[in-house]
Amino acid sequence: MDFPTAVFFFLSAILVFAALRVITARNPVYAALHLMLAFFTCGGIWALLQAEFLAIAIILVYVGAVMVLFLFVVMMLDINLDRIREGFWQYLPLGAVLGLLMVLEMGLVLGSKYFQVPAAEAVVPAGVSNTKEIGTLMFTDYVFPFELASIILLVGMIAAIVLTYRGPKKSKISNPNTQVFVKAKDRMRVIQMPVEKD
Repeated sequence: MDFPTAVFFFLSAILVFAALRVITARNPVYAALHLMLAFFTCGGIWALLQAEFLAIAIILVYVGAVMVLFLFVVMMLDINLDRIREGFWQYLPLGAVLGLLMVLEMGLVLGSKYFQVPAAEAVVPAGVSNTKEIGTLMFTDYVFPFELASIILLVGMIAAIVLTYRGPKKSKISNPNTQVFVKAKDRMRVIQMPVEKD
């Protein structure tokens, strides 16, 4: 077994373990941390497949931004774990059927290469960057789907802002111009109160 194959099996084992811990961890913070580990190892596997752009993108975007946001949300919310676990057994049959369906689909996708005629392997010439090729394809052949995805993301961002907007904040900022020209008699008033006797 050569070194890249050994690294692939090592990273794959970590990825499978982290993915299982995401769905079996009782604490949501631990589940999010295991998801970060799964993203890291997935980036390592993509780097082994010479897809450097995808490896860097998943680490920067998902681990660096999305998962940090997930962690902040999970840690800031007061999650009642007992209430979440109440309906677990009720939805277990549906979840098991969906899980088996996903395993079947992944088996068909991964096993499809054994049931077809092998194609000629593409030869990549020296000096070709996959990042440049992805950028060229993204802005030539797939420019309309790329723009459509950006518009959908923009609509989602505007919708999130509109849903969370609560109106202008009433701040207690004072005007320095009115503070300079104020007089002491306008700011303080002395009140004479009679003394009460027991």
